Amino acid sequence: MKTFLALTQIDLKLALRNRSVLFFNYFFPLIFFFVFGYSMHAEQGSRIIQVITMVTAIGILGNGLFGAGMRAVQDRETDVLRRYKVTPITPVPLLAASMVTGVILYLPGLIVTLILANRLFGMAIPSNLGSLFLFAIIACVAFRSMGLIIAAVVNSSQESLILIQPLYMAMLFLSGATFPITFFPGWLQIVTQFIPATYLMTGIAGILQHGESVLDNWQSVIALIVTALVGIFIATKLFRWEKEEKLRNSAKIWVLAALAPFLLLGVYQSWRGQDLAKAKILARDRDRGQTCLIQNARIFVGNGKVIESGSVLIRGGKIAEIYEGSAPDAKTLKAELIEAAGKTVLPGLIDVHVHLGASGGFYDDWSKVDQTKSFERELEAYLFSGVTAVRSAGDAVGPMLKLRQQFNSGEKLGTELFLCGPLFTTEGGHGTEYGKFLPESLRAGFLADFVRLPKTADEARQQVDALAAQHIDAIKGVLEGGAPGYPFNRMDVTILRAVVEEAHAKNLPVAIHTGSIQDVADAVAVGTNSVEHGSFADEIPDATIAEMKAKGIALDPTLSVVEGMTNFAQGDTTLLKRSLVQQVTKKDLLDGTEHAATNTEMANLREGLKHYPMSLEIGGKNLLKTWHAGVMLVTGSDAGNFLVMHGPTVQHEIELWVAAGIPIEVALQAATANAAKLLRAESRIGTIEKGKDASLLIVDGNPLQDVRALSSVSAVFMKGERVGRTGLLEQK
Repeated sequence: MKTFLALTQIDLKLALRNRSVLFFNYFFPLIFFFVFGYSMHAEQGSRIIQVITMVTAIGILGNGLFGAGMRAVQDRETDVLRRYKVTPITPVPLLAASMVTGVILYLPGLIVTLILANRLFGMAIPSNLGSLFLFAIIACVAFRSMGLIIAAVVNSSQESLILIQPLYMAMLFLSGATFPITFFPGWLQIVTQFIPATYLMTGIAGILQHGESVLDNWQSVIALIVTALVGIFIATKLFRWEKEEKLRNSAKIWVLAALAPFLLLGVYQSWRGQDLAKAKILARDRDRGQTCLIQNARIFVGNGKVIESGSVLIRGGKIAEIYEGSAPDAKTLKAELIEAAGKTVLPGLIDVHVHLGASGGFYDDWSKVDQTKSFERELEAYLFSGVTAVRSAGDAVGPMLKLRQQFNSGEKLGTELFLCGPLFTTEGGHGTEYGKFLPESLRAGFLADFVRLPKTADEARQQVDALAAQHIDAIKGVLEGGAPGYPFNRMDVTILRAVVEEAHAKNLPVAIHTGSIQDVADAVAVGTNSVEHGSFADEIPDATIAEMKAKGIALDPTLSVVEGMTNFAQGDTTLLKRSLVQQVTKKDLLDGTEHAATNTEMANLREGLKHYPMSLEIGGKNLLKTWHAGVMLVTGSDAGNFLVMHGPTVQHEIELWVAAGIPIEVALQAATANAAKLLRAESRIGTIEKGKDASLLIVDGNPLQDVRALSSVSAVFMKGERVGRTGLLEQK
């Protein structure tokens, strides 16, 4: 131990006299700190964490590869090691002293960086400093072990530079230390999973951004520890005291042995993708953590209040302040300024009734359609259009759960997804007919994921319990007898009541699809939370509407689906010509739908729709009656049905409401505060209030005067991130 301590002391003295050691440990990282900090405007939010993560990684890489790799070679070339050779010591205490020296040299730089970040850019000192320092120490030892292997296998300082520089550059540029991994094409993102510094970056970022511990990053920690052990072992075996001792060039392959843990981890991560997903989420969180001030805008709060001229401060993904009239200077607030004079800021719009599994139209060649990519594009199209939350009101539950995890976590950028899960119906009931369009081999699997067909009340409760365990957001039931020529078996109301009661016991809201006024009456009687559609064939009786009001049941009238079906039956594709629809819908889907609306192959379908009992006028009258009665209204489009294309659905639904006689401000509140309340997310979204998610829509003009202004989208914010709409639909 005395020998080890003495060697450590000597090594520290020699290191502090070495200008290259001081440069790569302190000055080099600090250059990056100031350059990145000021060029990225780190004072405006979470980018300071990105800067710290980058600088920490750069410092550890420099300390390990250059600090250990170059130092050891220089000591051998200047005969420092030759002097040790004549003393009774072995390579082990020398290498151990180098490890400890590296850590001692590195930690002051990390401390200085954290202090500067706090003083200059306002970053809070991390509460989990212990985890940060422990992870940094482990990483420092691991990368110094790589440096010591390089020192052991090269024969000169020149050779060490030739070997170190490619390794250093690869780790610097492919780990996210200089360019975020999310900027890379997909194939290169996979390559990054084989780079040791990638796990250094994601580990530090997770600790700083999410407050993670060392245990939360156990895979990276194990890989770093194994690398350290392997590296020290190899460096010991290949250690040379004098420069005259030469190694064969083939000995350089030992460098790969230290990288073996990351080769295995890269293969695993390429298969599972967990670390890559984490890197994407961390990058999205940084984007959402920026500070900006939307200034001089009209603000539709969502709860009935309108601020004619005000500003909204966004910080850390939340609404930090709302200013009526003038606001403090953006520089004083350390915020990016967004001028919004002549524009209106609204809460992000919400569509509570969509079907992501249906396209809204037709393709000429369905074999070319990738359903997974279609799902993703639909969620992107909604966000592009300013619809920041949607509820899947009946889709295959498996794919929807995966989509929700990807998009709601931030791994992918799109609208926030809520889901009802499969449809509760009966054999031969509405919902089961969609399976007949599939091949026999796929039909059973589709129906198992798309519908639930309970035959008893107990079975219904069990099925609800199973879905609740999967953490779905709501339950959907179906009451629909169909129409002459298009009959459906109607679900037993007693079984449906069991579904509703069990859902409420699990604290899940219920949506019930209805077709006739009897369906509406039964849905209200069993205690649904929302009536979906109401009736397009008959006017809902006043008594039923009064009961809806008394029980706090919402109406989702979905006028869009009636218009879409009616227009398609008539071969009218005007709805496809809307600007936002053209912007977000793939051309082959638009072309295929145009063909389907006019070709003879679809003539029987179009003719049948003409005779289906549904009327936009009756739907509008029922909407007006429920509004006059004080029933809560919410906006749903039933997107995925004929000509109701995913994306700007809420804008057109509101236009139909206004045409039916609903005041614009009432329709807007239905699409924001009311819809959020139905989703049980009103504590986060639906209104522009301090502390809520900064999911916002900015439009040109005043939609309170001209509802068409809702389609003139100027900017969209998703949880504080200003969405790059131009590239949104092209993201990988």
